[in-house]
Amino acid sequence: MMANYKKTALLCIAFCTLHLATASKFFDPYGLTTLQEGRGMRASSSAVDWANSNGDARGIQPGDTLVLADLEGPGIIRHIWNTVNCKEYSFSKLLVIKIYWDGEEDPSVNCPLGDFFGVGHGMNVNFDSNPVRVSADGVARNCYWPMPFEKSARVTITNEGKKPVEAFYYYVDWTKLPSLPENTPYFHAMYRQEYPCVAGSRYLIADIQGAGHYVGTVLNCRQHERGWMGEGDDFFFIDGEEEPSLRGTGTEDYFCDAWGFRESDGPFYGVNVYEGYEIQDRTTVYRWHIPDPVPFKKSLRLEMEHWGWWWVKDKDGKDIIDDGTRADDWSTVAYWYQIGPHRPYEKMPVGYDRLYYDWTHIVEAESLKGKASVDKGTIDQWGGTFASGHGYLHWSANEPGGTFEIPFMVEKPGEYSLVLAMFRQPHFGTFEFLIDGEKTGKTLNLHHPDLSAREYALDTGELKAGEHKLTVRNLDKHFKSIGYCFGLDGFLLVPKK
Repeated sequence: MMANYKKTALLCIAFCTLHLATASKFFDPYGLTTLQEGRGMRASSSAVDWANSNGDARGIQPGDTLVLADLEGPGIIRHIWNTVNCKEYSFSKLLVIKIYWDGEEDPSVNCPLGDFFGVGHGMNVNFDSNPVRVSADGVARNCYWPMPFEKSARVTITNEGKKPVEAFYYYVDWTKLPSLPENTPYFHAMYRQEYPCVAGSRYLIADIQGAGHYVGTVLNCRQHERGWMGEGDDFFFIDGEEEPSLRGTGTEDYFCDAWGFRESDGPFYGVNVYEGYEIQDRTTVYRWHIPDPVPFKKSLRLEMEHWGWWWVKDKDGKDIIDDGTRADDWSTVAYWYQIGPHRPYEKMPVGYDRLYYDWTHIVEAESLKGKASVDKGTIDQWGGTFASGHGYLHWSANEPGGTFEIPFMVEKPGEYSLVLAMFRQPHFGTFEFLIDGEKTGKTLNLHHPDLSAREYALDTGELKAGEHKLTVRNLDKHFKSIGYCFGLDGFLLVPKK
């Protein structure tokens, strides 16, 4: 019976599709069956001596700015692609993309590179959506936002980190046009952060003056407390109104999910990163208002509550749930189109002020290879494009039940977070962590279909000055994993505030 229902449904879909195709003659959402105006153009990192050289990358020293494109209009940017080779941890949060239209002094796009392309926290993560797609283990970044301009367009990348970018490859694909329609709105993207969010106040995502339409939001959160960060409602105040025309029912509801978050991606919304309910777990979510842009004639102000719940101990020491305003670390990118000059953006924090940790103090795991040990398998130093130093320690294990041990030094007594910089790979296992023999943190599955970084902060408790020991215990593997291995790039010891 079910098979007959399925056949009937498929026949109905086929009939409707045929009817629509007949009524409109053919389906052509991109206008490809109409001759296109203008001339296809490209600004790229292609070698100057393009006929004889394949040296197509550009380096960027700390503090320097690379001009990707300096274009004369009228025209429209249709596609931006880039990939980066840089040894600095969280480099995608340290590189800044800026786009200036028609000779303006304040850029209309001003964002960390990774955040602009949909992933915050300095992470490199694959995801697939309509206007933005990231692949190649998170370092091939593409956007397809149409970006028209009348007089000129200038696209730049600034290195606000402390290490050089060894190679930056890029395309800026655009069309030179004879003219633009009157009152064509221009593309804008603005980054904001609050580390942490201000208790008792809503988080401000955008405060726009002018006429246009709002088209998207990216939200990143790092938790300061255990529990759930997503009970806050969204509010769109249009054209100066006191009561918002668009009122939400919860953070995950605005981002089109429900009953929490789980990693997924789609054309218009998705969850690129979701690590869970623990302290320092990270989340990144996106919502593109492409089918449902929010128009405004004078102004638009978008705010979101940072509400949620957390676990607290009752008088008997049992976990109970409390709720209210949370003080997590938030950062956002707002995307919109508008006519005329935009309101100047608030000053964006510079370089390492956008990071959660100062990775210049990372202890490279490979520097402790002689002191690290395993009771099953072998330890080797593996190279890696994405490793922060000269490689990382790779524990080759063929079965569960073994342990990997590595020492770390504490200079002053106190409570710390031991932040591990690890990798996820197709052949990695599932692990638990111990400090001086005491279990801490949660069990982590480090299997992933692609090579990607995974930071994880362990609560050390009170530590005395001197040498201590981190133990990584191999419990098992995910059913999709092809091995039990482990990779450690390095670690930071961060005093607790």
